[in-house]
Order: sequence, then C-alpha cells, then structure tokens
Amino acid sequence: MRPVLEVADVVRAYGDEFRQAHAESLSTGQKRVLRAVEQCRTAALGGHLEQCDQCGHERNAYNSCANRHCPKCQSLARAEWLEKRQAELLPCEYFHVVFTLPEPLAALALQNKRQGYGLLFRATAEALQSIALDSKHLGARIGLFCILHSWGQTLTHHPHLHCVVPGGGLSPDNNRWIPCRPGFFLPVRVLSRRFRTLYLFYLEQACAAGKLQFHGELKHLSDPQSFARYLAPLRDGEWVVYAKPPFGGPERVLDYLGRYTHRVAISNHRLTELKDGQVSFVYKDYKHEDRRKVMTLSADEFLRRFLLHVLPDGFPRIRHYGLFGNRHRRENLARCRELLAVPEPTPPPPRDYRERCLQLTGHDPLQCPKCTNGRMARIALLPISRPMQVWNTS
Repeated sequence: MRPVLEVADVVRAYGDEFRQAHAESLSTGQKRVLRAVEQCRTAALGGHLEQCDQCGHERNAYNSCANRHCPKCQSLARAEWLEKRQAELLPCEYFHVVFTLPEPLAALALQNKRQGYGLLFRATAEALQSIALDSKHLGARIGLFCILHSWGQTLTHHPHLHCVVPGGGLSPDNNRWIPCRPGFFLPVRVLSRRFRTLYLFYLEQACAAGKLQFHGELKHLSDPQSFARYLAPLRDGEWVVYAKPPFGGPERVLDYLGRYTHRVAISNHRLTELKDGQVSFVYKDYKHEDRRKVMTLSADEFLRRFLLHVLPDGFPRIRHYGLFGNRHRRENLARCRELLAVPEPTPPPPRDYRERCLQLTGHDPLQCPKCTNGRMARIALLPISRPMQVWNTS
C-alpha cells in the first residue's frame, strides 16, 4: 500500500529553504541525497509509458533514483541480497549480537564517519573472531556478517552494528565442525571488553596518524592531551554489547534479517502528517515497553536528522568476515556443508528483474492496477522533463 506521506514530500515542500539555511554545512553527499529523494520516480528522471493489454489502462512509469538512502529504492536490493544469503544458510542455530558505540565516541564518529564507522566494523569483527577462536570459549573459526545502522527510532545519531553469526565454526585445522552450546554463543561481557580495547587502540592509532578531524565542540580534541583525557573515562566503563536470543532456526534468519538489511533512517510508512512546517512520525519508545508514540519535529529539524545518516561515498554498510569473507566464502561454506553432511544448494534459475521482483517481494510490477487481469506493456519512452545534472548515487 502506498504511504500517505513520503520523505520526498517533505523535501519538495521545504528542501529549498533547508538548503539555503544550511548552505555552508551541507556536504556534497547530503545535497545529492536531497536531490535524489526529491526526483525519485518523477518526470525529472524520465521513464516510459505503459498500457494494459486487456483494458487499455495507461500509466507513467518513472525511473527510480537508485540512491541507497532513498526510502523508495531498497525493496528489490534487499530481496536480492536475502536470496544470496539463503543459499549460504547452515543447519545450526544463528545468533544476533549488537555492538553499540558509547555516546562520546558516537559524536566523534559523526565528524569522522569513514574512520569511525570503519573502526566499528573492524573492532567488532575482530572481537567476535578472536573470542570464538579462544579454546576457553568456542575454539573455532567463525563466519559472520555485520549491518551498520547509525540511527535511533527518533532519527538521532546512534551508531551500532547488527551481527549475525552461526552457532559454531570450523576447527583451526578445518577437520571438524565445532558447535556452540545450545542457546549460548559467547560471553557478552568478554566480548564487550575486547571490543572496547580494540576500538580504543585503533582510534588512538588513527588520531596519531592524523586521520581524524575535530570541529565545533570537539575542536579541542586536536590537542593530544585533551584527546587522551576524553578517552580516559571510556577505558573502564562498560560498553553495550547485546546478544539477542537465538533464532528459532536457519529458516527464520532471513525473515528476521529483512527488517535490518538495506534499511534507511526512516521509512515512508512511519510518517503521519506534514502540516504548518511540522513533520509527525511514529516511533517505538524502547524505554517504555516499546510503546508506539508520535514525535513532531520542524521540517528543518526532520531533514537535519535524516541527513545525519548519509554515508560517505562508496562506504559499504554490510560486510562479511571470517568464513564468510568474500575471498574464501565459497570454499569455506563447502567445507562446512561437508562436515555437517548437508548438500550443496541448487542455484536459482536466471530471471529478469520483473520475475525477480515478483518472486522476492510478492509484487508483480506488470500487473494492471485497474483490471488486475491484464499485463502492462511499454508503448513509449518518457524523456527527462528538464535538463538536470547526473548525480553519482554510489
């Protein structure tokens, strides 16, 4: 069902005013996202005219912006990614572990996204793999993938990683599959402290190498002594690492992951009203039993928060590690299946994007929306309505 309100509506109504008010602080990437969301599936991007072969109904089908921050452009990409992961599932328990940056480091990462988020991935993956390999715990080489989210329910900056890990791994000599204890993967407190040690170590290295920038309230951290004092309280505090209950089985992993992969800061379906320069949206209040509440922000503040979560160009927000690392994933999975005595999965047959969309999302893009019996066929091209700059949406 089409949402009654979209982020694009907010951008079209207040985007120009927002750009003028924040002209000096907006990055090129943020400006690109605003333009992409504003033009997505409109005449500005061109498209084609379709006609039903049964009732003659016609509709304009405009091109999408394909920007990964756009709420309307992620469904098919998510479904394709999940299809690939389905072929990699192993017959064992799967665990979901969440690693969160402390607020002082979240503020630093906001000014240094490529470094701050990159170190979050690195420290998390190394913590999980090193503790799992320790014979006092699991004693196995594991595989995992991590998904970066930088937002909370109210669009505030809250960087954290969702990690999905099979409950077991290969022995160091690759001759055995070592399962974890039923319902228990690795000790959270040990993971938290290893994560803390690794992140602070790599952060200090980055600072010493001049790879960090400091602005505004953090400008004083450019002084090494101030930076050391800033980090000191973080060395003893407990960092939040949360292990959720294991999935009911591998068949439930993908259904669950559909909520996390390719998600943007806010979906269009959460928006409820745009009136008098105010945007209202639904959110879950985790501090009060996940109650659904409504928050209202000025359009300026809503767009500011939305743009906090624009990632650097080319920065991958889903990464694979260990047994699932891209270089040796196929061989490692084959060995795991061999030791677990499960057959190699049959690859899905090749399909064009329309068939793929129907299979993966349940939506048939060619079904006539009027008579529901006919098929929509392209009968003419719709050119771009006005000259426009070609934006890089990588």
